[in-house]
Amino acid sequence: MAEAQAQKLNLLIGTYTKSGKSEGIYVYEFDERTGKASYKNKATGIDNPSYLCVTDNNKHVYAVNEAGPGQGGVTAFSFDPKSGALLLLNKKPSNGDSPCYVSVNKNNNHVFVGNYMGGNFSALPILGDGSLGDAVQVIQHQGNSVNKERQEKPHVHSTVLSPKEDFLLVSDLGTDKINIYSYNPKRKEPLSEADPGFFAVEAGNGPRHFDFHPNGKFAYSVQELTCNVTAFSYDKGRLTQIQNISGLSEGYNGRRWAADIHVSPDGNFLYSSNRDDANDIAIFKINQKDGKLTAVGRQPTLGRAPRNFAISPDGNYLLAANQNSDTIVIFKRDKATGLLSDTGERIEVGSPVCLKFTKI
Repeated sequence: MAEAQAQKLNLLIGTYTKSGKSEGIYVYEFDERTGKASYKNKATGIDNPSYLCVTDNNKHVYAVNEAGPGQGGVTAFSFDPKSGALLLLNKKPSNGDSPCYVSVNKNNNHVFVGNYMGGNFSALPILGDGSLGDAVQVIQHQGNSVNKERQEKPHVHSTVLSPKEDFLLVSDLGTDKINIYSYNPKRKEPLSEADPGFFAVEAGNGPRHFDFHPNGKFAYSVQELTCNVTAFSYDKGRLTQIQNISGLSEGYNGRRWAADIHVSPDGNFLYSSNRDDANDIAIFKINQKDGKLTAVGRQPTLGRAPRNFAISPDGNYLLAANQNSDTIVIFKRDKATGLLSDTGERIEVGSPVCLKFTKI
């Protein structure tokens, strides 16, 4: 019985509610043996809970409220893994407009919220019951870059902790920088600028999401405005670029609009998603010695605008959230080749934006 239970997971789905097709956050049960998902629970009445994070102890969930001027926030929930029930604890301002990313450290000290339109990010303390206190630190970015329409000012797009959680890497699409901060949860203001304080990607790339290799020695950034993937070696808060490779098919001339990036649990492959017009996932093999990428295939997501995707912890499945066609497509993953195949399984949810697997 324990083994069977271990093969079942909770899948939390963050959405946009403004379209009217979604009511909030959805919880499904996902069976790693069969690749099938079944509805379990939902939390309603939440404004655009577009991105989520789950605490390491599986007891609390935090969701951004991706709203406009003066309305951006982050909501705290207690979470019952067995029933999938989410109980609202409180909501705090994100201290910036259009929050789009949230993360939490393993010891549940702070939540880090990135505000896209605000061009800043906040550190909020987690209280004893899992609720949130007022922000203890708000860091405002400055600057712009060469794309006058998309990079007219800072646009923070992700707040990712390093493997040892001693640094926070903050990707800013608007300034073409991956900003690096030292993190010490014992300090009243837990973040301070690292040395060096940022890595500047090639102008016009627009860094968006970021992921570390399981070995902690390599890291990867997806560039929204070019659909490139930038590979780095990583050491104690320092990024050294080792490669910049396209995630698009040869000869592609449609809109360039990348979204998400993940390394497989075994560390052998990397995946990056491209939204309209490409609507696919690029698949790369990772060289385990130097971290460099080789393109080995691509998979149409069978829907429009794959905003986010998630790989099951056992590495057997990849789920792609097609935001503009209200579907999550479940793909089987070949661990030997990295390639994906359609299982035929679907989850129908309005404007799915974020997928997070958690234990039951």
